[in-house]
Amino acid sequence: MGFGSYDESEQQNQDVNTDEDGSEGVSVHENEHEGEVTFETDAATDELMDQLAEIKDDADEE
Repeated sequence: MGFGSYDESEQQNQDVNTDEDGSEGVSVHENEHEGEVTFETDAATDELMDQLAEIKDDADEE
């Protein structure tokens, strides 16, 4: 068989088990969390802004 060829007999009678009623679906609200994230840094705001500008410049060059 050449590249991309397949046996058509393997493509027949494929049973697909679909869940029509949605009872087995994924719940997007199953693991909701509430809270906050905080961090402390010794860097000054100006230093952080300079680092951000460098990152953006590097991304623009690519």
